[in-house]
Amino acid sequence: MYDYDLLVVGSANADLVIGVERRPDAGETVLGSDLAVHPGGKGANQAVAAARLGARTALLARVGDDAHGRLLLDSQREAGVDTVGVLVGGAPTGVALITVDPSGDNSIVVSPGANGRLTPEDVRAAGCLFQGSKVVSAQLEIPLETVVEAVRNLAPESRFVLNPSPPRPLPPEVLAACDPLIVNEHEAKVILGDSAVGDTPEDWARILLAKGPRAVVVTLGGQGALVASSEGVSRVPALKVDAVDTTGAGDSFTAALAYRLGAGESLAEAASYAVRVGAATVTKEGAQASFPTAAEVAGS
Repeated sequence: MYDYDLLVVGSANADLVIGVERRPDAGETVLGSDLAVHPGGKGANQAVAAARLGARTALLARVGDDAHGRLLLDSQREAGVDTVGVLVGGAPTGVALITVDPSGDNSIVVSPGANGRLTPEDVRAAGCLFQGSKVVSAQLEIPLETVVEAVRNLAPESRFVLNPSPPRPLPPEVLAACDPLIVNEHEAKVILGDSAVGDTPEDWARILLAKGPRAVVVTLGGQGALVASSEGVSRVPALKVDAVDTTGAGDSFTAALAYRLGAGESLAEAASYAVRVGAATVTKEGAQASFPTAAEVAGS
């Protein structure tokens, strides 16, 4: 019997957000809106998104002993996430500097801070969390060696989901554990590297599959998503919504997909649900504040 539907191993950042009419070119200064501070980070975002949907969720992360760290801990607990795995200290809390333009598109620069101090030793010390989790998800805002250690500590029957963001080449051991590997167009091309042959998401997915993942999901923004496995490749249509802010949409998609896979849904079924969750997310500002509940998704 699992204690958790989802264990998220990843980053926790304070998001410092400024709205701009347009993003500046090199050497240029533009005026923006008042600064808004939100709890964020891909790991923390995924944990909150899953908990909002009803998943029994735990987070393994590291924050600083500072105001931003307390903000993040409070937001996790308010969402119902078990924070027993959130370590405190070692460096200031990570920070993401985000600009958002009127179309809802964003640009992000991340200062890892304490996220860079989440170590393989921290993963090994959290063995009970791994043994008690049906699905484990990770991202790459923490050291790659920590992600590798997470793979090595998976329970025998648990499933590993990876969103390799920010993208970098992945070792075969990590690729082989991914079920699925979730990428957008940019992430797919970075991981494919010299293997990037073909211009369609179907091409990328098939080549990625050949590199070892058990399944691949390519997110396509307003075009929905694509799922690929040994059973074939298929598209998942998008929902038409008016996007306000895309921050956190990929994180809510990943969390929803991981949760529903753990609940026994097929990859296509889980991706269809995740598309709906991502669509609901972009209709509100901010990351964690925009994540829908299961009831809100059902009504969409």
